[in-house]
This record gives sequence, C-alpha cells and structure tokens, in this order.
Amino acid sequence: MKGLLTLSGLLLAAYAPLATRAEFRRFEGPIDAASNYIHYSEGYVVTPGYVDITPLVFESADGGGSSTQEKYIPEERDWDDDGGNLDEDDGAGVVEDDDEGGRNRGLSEENVNDVIVSGSTYVDIVLFHEPSECANTRLGCDWTELGVGANDGVGNLRWCCSDDAADLGLCKGGPKQEGRLIVDPDKFQGQHRFLGVPPSGDWKTSVKEGLFDLKTLSAERGEGAGKYVLVMSNCNDLIGRNLTVSGEYFWKSSHGYLPGNLFGEMYFFSALTIFYAILLAWYGLKMSIYRDEIIPIQKWVLTTVGIGLLEVFFKGGDLWVWNIDGERFWFSLYTGVVVGVLKRAISRSLVVMLSLGWGVTCDDLGDKMKKIVTLGLAYAGSSAARDVMTVLAVTENEVLSTETETGILDVVEILTFVTAFIDVIFYWWIFDALNGTMQYLEGMSQSRKLKRYLRLRLILLLSVLFAVVWTVFGIVDSYNDKRIINEEENGWVLNAVWEFNYLVVLIGLAWLWGPEAGAKEYAYVMELSAVGNDLEFDTNIVDSPDSDEEVADDG
Repeated sequence: MKGLLTLSGLLLAAYAPLATRAEFRRFEGPIDAASNYIHYSEGYVVTPGYVDITPLVFESADGGGSSTQEKYIPEERDWDDDGGNLDEDDGAGVVEDDDEGGRNRGLSEENVNDVIVSGSTYVDIVLFHEPSECANTRLGCDWTELGVGANDGVGNLRWCCSDDAADLGLCKGGPKQEGRLIVDPDKFQGQHRFLGVPPSGDWKTSVKEGLFDLKTLSAERGEGAGKYVLVMSNCNDLIGRNLTVSGEYFWKSSHGYLPGNLFGEMYFFSALTIFYAILLAWYGLKMSIYRDEIIPIQKWVLTTVGIGLLEVFFKGGDLWVWNIDGERFWFSLYTGVVVGVLKRAISRSLVVMLSLGWGVTCDDLGDKMKKIVTLGLAYAGSSAARDVMTVLAVTENEVLSTETETGILDVVEILTFVTAFIDVIFYWWIFDALNGTMQYLEGMSQSRKLKRYLRLRLILLLSVLFAVVWTVFGIVDSYNDKRIINEEENGWVLNAVWEFNYLVVLIGLAWLWGPEAGAKEYAYVMELSAVGNDLEFDTNIVDSPDSDEEVADDG
C-alpha cells in the first residue's frame, strides 16, 4: 500500500522535496580465509552521503572449533581476477580524516572492534573512491595505484600480505600487516576498519564504528560524487577461520535512497510521463472533436500513445518509490518492463499496417493481418522473456547462485539475437511495403496521399540512420581507452536516447495521421487527377496493389 501511495506522486517528482535516507542492500554469504581473492562491492554516491555497514553480522562458520586450514599455495592472477562480489550492485564510500588532519591511515591507527587475544586473525574492510580519470576508462582503475593490493611491476599481484608477498617487497605495512589486506599508507586515501577474530570458540560480532561518513568538504580533496568501492578480506589462510556475513547495509546520496547515477533517469522518465500525458490529451481531444471522421488507424495510434504513457509512468514510478522507500517496488518494476514490450510490439505492427496502405488505399489487409499479428506476438514473447530475465538476473543476484545467474545471462544473449532477427524482418517488411504502396499511389496520381507516405518514409529512414549512428558510436566508445560517455555517472543516457528516438517516430505518426475534418473521405476516396472528368472512385472498388497481384496470378 505504501508503494502504491508513493507511486501516485510521480507527477510531482520535479517539485517535491527529496527525503534524506539511504538505500538498503543485503549481503548473505561466506568469507572464507584465503589470500588469493577479496570480496568487493561497487556503487555510485552523490556527496554528502555515507555508507553504513554496522548492521552486518560477522560469525564463525566452523562451529566454534579452531582453524585447520592447510597452507595456501599462491597462484598467478590477472588484475581483473578479483574473486567474488559482495553484491554486484552494492557499494559506495567515503573518507574520514584522522586526528592530525591527514588522510593516510596505517593499520596501527585503526580502532579495534573486539578484544584482540593471542592468535587472533583479522577481517579488513576498506572503502575508497575511484577517481573519474580512471573510473571512466575501458580498463578501469588499478587498485594498487590507489593503495589496495600491490604489484611488483612484472606481473606479481597480491591482495594479501601472505606467503611470498613480503619476499617480493609488496607489504608496506611492516610485520603488523602479515596475514592481512595490503594497504599502502602512502597511497591509500580511503577509510579502513577491521575486526579481530579469535582463534577458537563461537564468535559473532559487527563493526561498531561501521558508519563511513562522506562530508561535503571531502569534495575539495579529490573525492565528491563518483564511484566507490567497498572491499572485505579474510586474508590469513594459515590460521584464519572461515566466516559468514549476513544482514543489511546501506549507503546514502544527498538526494535519497536512489543510487546517484540513476537520479537523472528518474527525472527523465518523469519528464516523459508529462510529455506522453500531453500528447495523449491532445490526440484524444482531436478525436473527440472530429469523432465522426475517425478512422481505425487513429484508434491504434491513440492506444500506442496510451501504452507509452503507462510504460514511462511505471518505470519512473519504480525509481521514485526506490528513492523514497529504499526498496524496489516489484509491481511497478515488472509492469513497466512488460508494458514497454507491448508498446514496442504494437508500434512495429502498426507501422507495417500503415506501410501496407491500411486506412489509405484499403480498409482490410486480409490474410496479411494474421501474419502481422503472428510476427508481433513472436517479437513480444522473445523481447518480454529477454527483458524480464535480464531484470531478474540483476535484481535477484543476492539469492541466485553464480551458475544460475550465468545460465540466465546465456539465455538472455540467445533471446537478444532472436529479437534482433525479428526486428530485421519487421524493418524489411516495412520498407518493402512502403515502396509498393508509394508506387501504387504514384500510378493512381494520388499526390496528397503519396506526399504523406514520403514523409513517413523520411521519418523512418532518419530514425534508422540515427539508430545505426548511435549503435556505432556506442561500439566505438566501448573500445576507447577513455569513454566519451561516463557510464558510471550517465550510463542511463544510453537507454534514454532510444526512448527519445522512439518518441520522435510516434510523434511523426500522430502528426501524419492526426484526426481532422474530412479524414474519413480523405482516407477512402480516390483523389481526382488534375486532368480528366470529375469522377470519384471508392478504394473498395478500385484495385489496390494487393488486388493487382491477384489479377496477375489469375492471368
């Protein structure tokens, strides 16, 4: 009920004050004692904000017994082989100054959350900001340059000060860093917390000072809005204990619960909702004024505009509820996805019908209508399955296993190719039908109708050209060392452009086939030629392109 009430306030989004709250995220999983990988989480935050991991509960997973780990043999690992994620959507970070006003914090400066006993091992937790100079590049930031982990420059990368890391000269923190995450005090500018894990006995605790506060002044020190990374490690694989982590943690941007890089998308869908509402009201009013002149194609256009309004309303509503409540509103989320698929399927079918001359050269498409419906249903089915499974893999990654998630994404890839193939069929059919209809209109000297179809073809060609150019731009940008569009901050723009392209085509259709006086006569009555007598021919009698083909076949 709370989500439904909040959703009703979408149209006021641009004017309503935003709540100052945080986005809740959940982490359930093991943190085994191992030095060859770390657990990390990434996210975008708009300052001032904070990350709070205080609710997370760390617990021993060995039933109270002591560790029986065998000595770990280090492996050669590539830079991007980071192990696993806490939660691939999670994360955000802040920096807190020390008492002397500095920003580099050695291990000896940290506050201890538990009583350290002899033989204790440690869980290290760090939070740091990725500068935009490297975060917006194809390869991303090298964390060793930011003080997390170390690399000797010849391919030896280590996250933990274990085994041969000290012999390679990679441990900068001295003896106290042995068996712990490598944090270079000369480079690291983030915050560091740790927990002491006793060697035996039942153990359960949380980080007592788990609030990482990002202050406004930190923006002047190279931080501010941007991508942040939260890292957890349980490095001591000699005497360390396997642990589990459970509970919620959350991060906050200045505007509310919504991740900082999605805030612009919420306003974009809010603006689209208002625009679609205006377009629907304008078209519906004209249909009411010229109710006696309505032709069937105008009802389809009105329906498509209405479905488009529902799509952007639910998509914007999902983001709005997320920003206010801190959780996704599943009904709004999946309804927006399904309605969007329905909009695209109907739009493609509608353009094919127009291209075949429905409502202009003929009032019945015959058997071709069945083919259009079949192709539209096939597109809707494959597109809906692809979009729903994509959302499921992203939003439910906390409960899905890695194998299940990988399997879902493999199916998504196949469905993407199927959907693209159906799209190609639609576009081929549209332009082929347009050519046939325009040849027929030109042969019958229907100059006014021909001009309308020429404009329709121009709109579609410009739309296709724009789509091709934007696709090529996206591919080229993805291979640039430094991206033109910062996907961490403005990644939503990549999808917003497609929505804008679709809207331009829809506006063009609504303009070309807008309700007007004499629309019915214009649609079904043949235009008189400039030469000849004053005769009018009904298109139900005069042969259309389809009937010409039938006559040829009979002959």
